[in-house]
Amino acid sequence: MASETLRNAPRPVALGREALRPWLRRLAFYLALLVTWEAVARAGIWPPYLFPGPITVLETLLAGLRKGTFITGTLVSLRRLAIGYSISLTIGLSLGLLLGRIKALDETVGSLVLGLQALPSVCWLPLAILWFGLSERAIIFVVVLGALFSITLGVEAGVKNTPPLYLKAARNLGARGPALYTQVMLPAALPAILSGLKQGWSFAWRSLMAGELLFFTLSLGNLLQTGRDLNDAAQVMAVMLLIVIVGVSIDQTIFAPVERRVRERWGLAA
Repeated sequence: MASETLRNAPRPVALGREALRPWLRRLAFYLALLVTWEAVARAGIWPPYLFPGPITVLETLLAGLRKGTFITGTLVSLRRLAIGYSISLTIGLSLGLLLGRIKALDETVGSLVLGLQALPSVCWLPLAILWFGLSERAIIFVVVLGALFSITLGVEAGVKNTPPLYLKAARNLGARGPALYTQVMLPAALPAILSGLKQGWSFAWRSLMAGELLFFTLSLGNLLQTGRDLNDAAQVMAVMLLIVIVGVSIDQTIFAPVERRVRERWGLAA
């Protein structure tokens, strides 16, 4: 019996190798990508100022960080994102709950939300400028509308897909009014809600970059515009790389851990 138990025991070395393989493949892929990029840049197909290599882009990124302009621009963009996304989150959660539970509202306002979701967020820029001018409020307005409808539809889908058995059991146990929403419906709809929040965040980040291209203050979008005006492709690519790093960092530090806990709680994790 003891020998059979030892034979069936998990092997940590094998498991460690399995966990390491995806990282090795990923590392090999990005190294090959960087080598190819550098080779194309050195081939002289385009002038260096139009197509710089990864080394030049990295040097530009480090120089911008040392000067502080990239850090200041990132902080300004993140502040605008936090304000706009917070407003979208507050309105989207409330509106999504109402659309998911009130049929008449879903048939009227819900169709409008669905139509507006198909509208690219950059389409709101002209209207934002007409209403608020080239100001901070115009950018936040675009960020709010860029994220709002994704969050609303995610919450609505989660509420609609809540098993009716949960609601019946909760009512039999005396849950009514706000308690039915906070203690039963929201926890049951949490996986779908989280997907909507994550999608809304990505749309908010893209909307922010589009809005900042038109507003001349130190920010990531403005640094992109400045690089274009100076024909400095290295700065444009460095800022693009910084935008990717910030976006991935927020996803990995905020959304990924929450998503992992929700999956574990619902038994969806491998």
